[in-house]
Amino acid sequence: MNNPSINEMKPILKKIYQGCGCASIGCVSIIIMLLVIGLFIDDKEEKDSTTELTEIADSTETDKSHTVVNEPLEGDPYKELDELIGLEEVKKEVHSLANFIKIQKEREAKGLKKAKVSYHLVFYGSPGTGKTTVARIIGRIYKDLGVLKSGHTVETDRAGLVGQYIGQTAPQTDSVITQAIHGVLFIDEAYSLVPEYGSGNDYGQEAIATLLKRMEDYRDSLVVIIAGYKNEMKRFIDSNPGLQSRFNRYIVFPDYTAKELTEIFKMYMKKNQYTLDPDAERYLRERFEYTVNHKDRNFGNARYARNVFEKSIQQQANRLAKISNPQVDDLTTLTKDDLKVGFDAKNNIQR
Repeated sequence: MNNPSINEMKPILKKIYQGCGCASIGCVSIIIMLLVIGLFIDDKEEKDSTTELTEIADSTETDKSHTVVNEPLEGDPYKELDELIGLEEVKKEVHSLANFIKIQKEREAKGLKKAKVSYHLVFYGSPGTGKTTVARIIGRIYKDLGVLKSGHTVETDRAGLVGQYIGQTAPQTDSVITQAIHGVLFIDEAYSLVPEYGSGNDYGQEAIATLLKRMEDYRDSLVVIIAGYKNEMKRFIDSNPGLQSRFNRYIVFPDYTAKELTEIFKMYMKKNQYTLDPDAERYLRERFEYTVNHKDRNFGNARYARNVFEKSIQQQANRLAKISNPQVDDLTTLTKDDLKVGFDAKNNIQR
């Protein structure tokens, strides 16, 4: 409600005063006081209403800390796929999919019938096995094939889709999906939307319902890739007929071997201009072999290799800080002792 200002009220007050005739000044004063009190009450109600609407809007805002938008990089996505360390079967699957899409489009261009293609994918695999990297590459491949206009990737998880209170989840999920239009929506650990022992009131079901509807609404402009541990993802897909009908292409991402982890470590070294002395070279292979043979379910794969590298160069820095004038060889060489600290760091263990 828009309240009149004091200036707007002056003619009204004048008429009241004239109309009172023989009425006492006290009567007029009471009327004026009641009008002023009404002004303040209405203003407070309007401010409270505005504040409430603002709080509701804020509460349904997407959790940006759990949603990342990656614009497509320049370059040849097929070449980047082939240059990835390991993942040979994954590469074959992606190339096979790309070939199928390409030929179906050729058939369509020549007036032939084309087979129905589902662009949505399920990635099975442990953490750190390259699922997010491949999802970004697939977005660019789909753009190259004319499947998507943009090819960007929006990466999220349960926290990015599910709200904390009633009424938040649907608009929050819809907001994330909107960002992914003409690109790929990548949902990591998607199985967490349906907790194995969750209650019937879990808001994850609302996120799934919203996702399925939007996948139908934007079937020509949205690709969804869901990822997570194999058994958990099977349970997730089997929990909803809508998921079963929309996701029918699966790609398995195996854990990295000791040799591949060594190559990943050396890749980080090359990018950052580091080398290994002979003792460190042998130690690196031995430690990765031991780690792979004793890994558990939560092993971090490539993330583990990266963490070991980061801790190793930190140790090298601590060692060289005691030298007054380190030479180039000193600054670029990692020793066995540097690597030992890197592998033994507590926050690297199996992560």
